[in-house]
Amino acid sequence: MKTSDNPSDKDFLSRRASRQASGAKANSSTGQAIILAAGRGTRMTELTASVPKPMLLVAGRPLLEYKIDALPDSVDEVIIVVGYLQNVIREHLGTSYGGRRIIYVEQKKELDGTAGALWSAQSVLRDKFLVMMGDDIYASEDVAKCVEQTGSWTLLVQELPELYRAGRIQLNAEGNIVNIIESSKEDEVRKTSGIASTNLFFIDARVFSCPLIPKHAGSLEFGLPQTIIGASRQLNIPFVPIFTDKWIQITSPKDLVMAEKMLQVR
Repeated sequence: MKTSDNPSDKDFLSRRASRQASGAKANSSTGQAIILAAGRGTRMTELTASVPKPMLLVAGRPLLEYKIDALPDSVDEVIIVVGYLQNVIREHLGTSYGGRRIIYVEQKKELDGTAGALWSAQSVLRDKFLVMMGDDIYASEDVAKCVEQTGSWTLLVQELPELYRAGRIQLNAEGNIVNIIESSKEDEVRKTSGIASTNLFFIDARVFSCPLIPKHAGSLEFGLPQTIIGASRQLNIPFVPIFTDKWIQITSPKDLVMAEKMLQVR
């Protein structure tokens, strides 16, 4: 096999080999992560007029970089689902970042919503994989805990004094997730407390054998939480919550300022 003479290619291959070696003991089957980054982020107002929401800066770095940096060493391939102003993402990250190969998939118009975004990448996903949203910030130790589970799917969750716009988690007597309840009103702010979904999932390709489920009755969007809940029931796969207190949710411009402050004390 011909070896590339490009120094950057050699650097990428070297770092990837190092990651694969160090990550093999932790979870040799966790080779992929997918980041859903096709949306504009309409609540960000003029901030996303020229850049997509996942490229907004926190402490001088795009949100996307925080997600990729938080991945376990065993993940050497990142699929990014793009749409709105996708060239901004492609030009910034290129085909590799931090020793990980980057693959881009454009979200299909007929597959709307977060589940539609995942289904757009069905052809390149294999076995087990992480699913991350393109905006929120996750701690590396939390991501690692999600992939450590065997024989189940996992979801990172956090107890909140006010759920705000997050989906509410319902658990059964065994402590497994049986439902994720989201408001049918797009911008409803809920002041009640509860266990919130962070929308960081660790699942596998069996999910694609199950039907897409709308976000709520009458919605034209397919919801990822709803679809994964339906699939876990249909396939009888335990759906396990992984608790954290380090999730940084980015839904509005003020969250960018708050995120920078939170990162400073980590």
